[in-house]
Amino acid sequence: MRIATWNVNGLRARLEFFVQWLRERRPDVVGLQELKLSDDLFPHDALAAEGYHAISHGQKSWNGVAIISREALTATQIGLPGQEALGARLLSANVAGISFTTVYCPNGKHVGHEDFPRKLAWYDSLLAHLRRSLDPGTPAVLCGDFNICPASLDTWNEEELRGTIFHTEEERRRLRALDGWGFEDLFRRRHPQAREYSWWDYRGGAFHRGRGLRIDLLLGTEAVARRLRAVEIDRDWRKKRNGLTPSDHAPVVADLEIESGG
Repeated sequence: MRIATWNVNGLRARLEFFVQWLRERRPDVVGLQELKLSDDLFPHDALAAEGYHAISHGQKSWNGVAIISREALTATQIGLPGQEALGARLLSANVAGISFTTVYCPNGKHVGHEDFPRKLAWYDSLLAHLRRSLDPGTPAVLCGDFNICPASLDTWNEEELRGTIFHTEEERRRLRALDGWGFEDLFRRRHPQAREYSWWDYRGGAFHRGRGLRIDLLLGTEAVARRLRAVEIDRDWRKKRNGLTPSDHAPVVADLEIESGG
């Protein structure tokens, strides 16, 4: 079973690119972020033509999350309770025996901006929601653009960037709290010392200069993590293809063993 997460940075602008990726990688379940479109404009027909069901929680011009799956799926949570003012940023569904949640976590802009404490409060609400709605002993995936580098290994320049947005102890403490609740970073389970990134700024040749951040994560409870066979950042899909411009994020893809009887 192949699962993935991808901040597509505008699904309408990236639809042809995304469909090419689906055809090549053939994932079973994908969490998408930063759709930048309302639900009425979501491309259900184009994805159905590729064999996928989809649910979305969209927002005009900004934010937006979706889950697409080869199997039919049922939404279990639309939006993060109490955090509606920050936009369409969370969507959960039951699919293929897994509670699957995609999140587009707030950016925070910079540590002196009023959005920074709002980002921290959003994370606190996320943890509270998980504690209310999920059992860490069950199969669950939390994926998306977390807008935090988990550790110094996940940034191209920890020395220079430490204490700035994505690199603060306040943010990293929130990610550790998710780990303490029962989620594990699937990429780190398989690649404990790898220095790889999932996002590169479009500006300044950051991708070719290796100036990236690992902020896109696939997290799984132990019931998922023990099924992990492989996980990779799909860096090749951060490159232009057939004249099409990619997102500034790369997909993260994991392969899971299918459970007996599943």
